[in-house]
Amino acid sequence: MRVVFMGTPDFAVGTLEAIIKAGHQVEAVVTQPDKPKGRGKNMQFPPVKEVALKYDIPVYQPVKVKEEAFQQVLEKINPEVIVVVAFGQILPQSILSLPKYGCINVHASLLPKYRGAAPIQWAVIDGEKETGVTTMLMDEGLDTGDMLKKVVVPLEEKETGGSLFDKLAQSGAELLLATLEELEQGTCTRTKQDHALSTYAKMLDKKLGKIDFSKSAEEIERLVRGLNPWPSAYTTYNGKTLKIWDADVIERQVDGAVGEVVEVNKKELLVKTGKGMLSLKELQLEGKKRMEIDAFLRGNQIEAGTKLG
Repeated sequence: MRVVFMGTPDFAVGTLEAIIKAGHQVEAVVTQPDKPKGRGKNMQFPPVKEVALKYDIPVYQPVKVKEEAFQQVLEKINPEVIVVVAFGQILPQSILSLPKYGCINVHASLLPKYRGAAPIQWAVIDGEKETGVTTMLMDEGLDTGDMLKKVVVPLEEKETGGSLFDKLAQSGAELLLATLEELEQGTCTRTKQDHALSTYAKMLDKKLGKIDFSKSAEEIERLVRGLNPWPSAYTTYNGKTLKIWDADVIERQVDGAVGEVVEVNKKELLVKTGKGMLSLKELQLEGKKRMEIDAFLRGNQIEAGTKLG
């Protein structure tokens, strides 16, 4: 099948490579413009562009896909299908209606739940037992198009945003190939979304990671896992940012204020929360590397009664 692929981050890479290796003819890759990154502000290619260049596939990076010049390029390519994976721009109707088989989106949730920018992380934060991937025929709304295929993926007990990202990226690539095959054979069925059941996974930012110790230990532990590896959950200690990379829930109650370190030994640091205690397992103090709790406590004399946050 003649394909134009639209995508930008790492999540889209596996799907693009799967399409190429399956023998589909990728006529062009469309991705976001290069962005400056790091202290040197050097321009960095989006991950999808790196793959396209490796396979000598033409790359287009329009600031806005609505630009007439870009739409003329697409019309000239005349793809049978446009595959969209975490591209980062809303497509106008003029593009949606261009390919024979339409524009197919790979979305990392079981729609209509978790529409929006960060479905993977919010599934962990919200304590979902399962999530998955949906392929859908795109319309002009935000993740509102008719669903084509779904795959369910269970969450492990200590699932992180990063580990779930990897699982869903692989599942999404496999699901997309199955969807393309059914489209080509004419056996693909469409199911409308029940918009009344929709939920929204808002975009992540660093402020979201600030821990509110008045919440339950269970809620905080899920936040820690959901925001690992980015943007990460954090508190403050001695005026410095203290990132929390791993934690466990301890159900028993103790006296003390929320956010207070209530117990410290060589291998454990317990913090009181609104319900239960949080056992901090892996920490990173501002300007330092990540450390398991025993190594962290050898270098930092935190005593019971210390207030975090």
